[in-house]
Amino acid sequence: MFGINYTQKIFLGFLMVSSGLIISCKKNTPAEDSQSGVSEKNDLQTPTSNRSFLTKDSIFLYAKQTYFWNIGMPAYDDFNPRKYSSNEQVLAALKALPSTGGKDKYSFIDDGSVAGQLSGVSGDYGFSANYDSGDLLRVKYVYGGSPAGVAGLKRGDVISRVNGRTTLRTSQTDIDNLNDGIFGSNPTISLTITKADQSIQNLVVARGSYNINPILFTNTYNAGNKKVGYIVFNSFTTNSVPLLDAAFSKFATDGVTELVVDLRYNGGGSVATSEAFTNLIAPSAQNGKIMYTTYWTKTMQDHQATILQNQKFYDTNSSGIKMLYSMFDYDYKPIAASGNQKFFKKRGSLNGLTRVYFLVTGSTASASELLINNLKPVMDVKLIGRKTYGKPVGFFSIRIDKSDLYIPQFQTKNSADFGDYFDGMAVDKDLADDLTSDFGNPAESLLAQALNYSSTGRFTSFTKENALSSTSGISREQIDQVNEKLNHEFKGMIETRKPILK
Repeated sequence: MFGINYTQKIFLGFLMVSSGLIISCKKNTPAEDSQSGVSEKNDLQTPTSNRSFLTKDSIFLYAKQTYFWNIGMPAYDDFNPRKYSSNEQVLAALKALPSTGGKDKYSFIDDGSVAGQLSGVSGDYGFSANYDSGDLLRVKYVYGGSPAGVAGLKRGDVISRVNGRTTLRTSQTDIDNLNDGIFGSNPTISLTITKADQSIQNLVVARGSYNINPILFTNTYNAGNKKVGYIVFNSFTTNSVPLLDAAFSKFATDGVTELVVDLRYNGGGSVATSEAFTNLIAPSAQNGKIMYTTYWTKTMQDHQATILQNQKFYDTNSSGIKMLYSMFDYDYKPIAASGNQKFFKKRGSLNGLTRVYFLVTGSTASASELLINNLKPVMDVKLIGRKTYGKPVGFFSIRIDKSDLYIPQFQTKNSADFGDYFDGMAVDKDLADDLTSDFGNPAESLLAQALNYSSTGRFTSFTKENALSSTSGISREQIDQVNEKLNHEFKGMIETRKPILK
């Protein structure tokens, strides 16, 4: 998604008109086949009116020209997307191709929900949950204004029953119940909650639409003789830059000289928002210097991804005239003139930050990692928590029928030309997430480490992090494995800036 509305939704090889289809299926010419460096006969790509076949063809053929790992992909006949029983199976087969080197844990097909969430609107319950070190299921965050927020759910609340079943982690059936109840598509969820004061509440929360405010908490702390700002930022939505501006204006008024950015559950979102956030933190001395460069698929850089002519939209040209364009009309070269090399441009009045701490987990991904990677070459950066997810690649949505296809099409690299963190970013202080305290509690483990380092110049030592829990006898590793099964946060770096026409 490039921050524009697709007013025409066009398949490769066929056009959608109202609820029907104009049936056709195009065989590639030799010139088109050679664009991917592989000669294809396309004997199997025969004309059809089968909508399912056409969709599967489209998934493969868009990948053939725009997929980050498209070099070395098989010919259409060898892959034969129509042999798979579902669109998801086609995508799974693409991700398993040798050309990916096993790196693609990112591609997915969406029903349009991601586009809504990216714009700051969601339609779920508005909360998530994980097991803590004592093997208790706790609320890990709640969006204010969401159904769960209105119902009074708070981070740290213990969940003892979901839809009438206990949350004891005794079998896969228990985990399946949680995934269906908390993260499924049911219209309501019933919860039994134990609050911090040990009172017990029975709640029924109905799914509903709400506006996302990704800033869950802000505060300024005294750490020795320093002022340390703290912000919990949960998603890089396109509507959040004014909210960030306001938060940083308050930090400037408070005289903040060090900053803690809590990204522990932030799976990413808009590239443009990440760029704005970078400029709020970065020193003004970096103005005009390279921040990062975007490297698109070589097929796209060479203007050979002709299939993108089918992704059409209206936009206003430099003369103010609305015109029909396609994604093929953009320049994807990794240079400033194409808009694919970005430079620091200080935002806001908070200047002179000497250090920034990022609180991270395995759910910290994509646009969050872009923010961290942008700043590492230009200031003192400390990471506290667990190794990040590892997603230096991003995408824009490709509309196919009624779905959005997301496959990686670009990689970003910082001013030091580094961007190969596919295995995640290592932390300076390895520490498990602390779900027993609300955001902003200075005793909360991750925040406490940042404040201690600010005061003393060192991290404190905890020896029990990977030991058996004193209350459950379950190891931290076992708990982390279960939490991974409950990890449903979106992870993506979506290009929302408007590129430059070639």
